[in-house]
Amino acid sequence: MVAPNKPEPGVSRLIKPDDMYWEEVERARQLPISEKVFAGIDLFELACEFTLSGIRAENPDAGEDQILDLLRQRLALARRLEGGE
Repeated sequence: MVAPNKPEPGVSRLIKPDDMYWEEVERARQLPISEKVFAGIDLFELACEFTLSGIRAENPDAGEDQILDLLRQRLALARRLEGGE
């Protein structure tokens, strides 16, 4: 077992993943609101692309209209689960 605050063998103390996360958070906090909005839109579109890829893999015989309908259903379910509807 490794002692607290002592890095595991082979792990650099220079930059830890947690440090990188907080540096990223601090950079995001400093962004103007307009850039935050665009970043949110970009992240949503990326999440939709990943979801569409999964839907296509689960439904290889489905056409694009059906794929998009399944995405809409999943988004509606997510809204309901979050209490948005």
